[in-house]
Amino acid sequence: MIKKVITAYRTSFMGLSRETWLLAMVILINRCGFMAVPFMSLYVTQHLGRSLFDAGVISTLFGIGSIAGAAAGGQFTQKVGYRPVQIITSIVAGSLFLVFGFVTDFSTLCILSLVISFFTEAFRPANFTATVAYAREGTVTRSYSLNRLAMNLGWAVGTGIGGILASLDYRLIFVVDGSINIIAGLTIWWLLPSTKSIVKKVQQRANKFVSRKPWQDPIFLRFLLITTVYAACFFLMFRVAPVFFKDKWAMKELLIGMILGLNGVIIALFEMVMINKIESLRPPLFYAVVGAVFTALSFLFLILPPELAIAGAGMSMILFTVGEMFALPFINTFVISRTDEHNRGQYAAGYTMSWSVAQVIGPAGGFYLVELAGYETLWILLFVMLCICAVAYSILNKKTKPQEALVTS
Repeated sequence: MIKKVITAYRTSFMGLSRETWLLAMVILINRCGFMAVPFMSLYVTQHLGRSLFDAGVISTLFGIGSIAGAAAGGQFTQKVGYRPVQIITSIVAGSLFLVFGFVTDFSTLCILSLVISFFTEAFRPANFTATVAYAREGTVTRSYSLNRLAMNLGWAVGTGIGGILASLDYRLIFVVDGSINIIAGLTIWWLLPSTKSIVKKVQQRANKFVSRKPWQDPIFLRFLLITTVYAACFFLMFRVAPVFFKDKWAMKELLIGMILGLNGVIIALFEMVMINKIESLRPPLFYAVVGAVFTALSFLFLILPPELAIAGAGMSMILFTVGEMFALPFINTFVISRTDEHNRGQYAAGYTMSWSVAQVIGPAGGFYLVELAGYETLWILLFVMLCICAVAYSILNKKTKPQEALVTS
């Protein structure tokens, strides 16, 4: 069994370009520094002693900044290229995270949340586009899978370290997070090659074609609407659930970090092998349906009594992670399938913005509903909404043609 798994991984990674491996390394470094986000709500409520409403305000502002950052990141990627955008956004976001941990004034924290999220989210469209540019022909899906592997290894390490740091001093999370972001930006500048020649070639070829715009693609617009709802529910596992674990199940920060880190460990161990086995069997949105169902089931385990807290949290995270492994890689594949090299930055920005909008409506709505009706009502509502997403993805899958023309001459 172990030999088969090793062989599957070896086959999956063969033929990937050197730049793809370097980019994955950068993503690993970057995601190790993503520990501050899931602990941000706990920082506001536990360290600063503010209300759940204030934690919701911080999360909402973080989402608003993300929307602007996603849009700006897509535009800058189209104009100046993905390499400088990734370098600048990483260094600036890291510098601001260093400041965040030493600010106690709530108004200043609100401003910082807005600006930090702008730069962290502007990184994503550039990174999304860079993956395609650095990938050799025929390796795009596997390149994205390698990036997700790096991302989730970094997430597992980062959240585990974040839990340890939070148990010592919440401010340490932001110091380490900021430092790692700066290192990631410098690593891109130092190791990844300049892409001026690639950008020039793409622009020359773009003059010969008229590419479809995202807002001219009705299937993609419906997909964005469904994905926004899915993502709004998705984010609550990393925004509201940590506060729930602490307030209602009385878990220590170290244990919370370990449970969140379980997500990355499972993905790192199993996702690549799973994708190789199933990616050619069904259309991407079929797996989005499966993923939405598993994600829906994960929230039901949070209704368990406190006596079963560890078992409930563990099962919830396992089901949530299975849902993520089915949904997210194939949602990315669906986005890629509707793009060409001339409009990929715009599609990436639109897709990233759907997740940014979700960061606004998800945590804000989640914290508000908790104060209004309690955690149990929220978990049940999330189950219902995710089941609706599964049905919507299924309907959209039936309306999507297997092969659609992406460019018209």
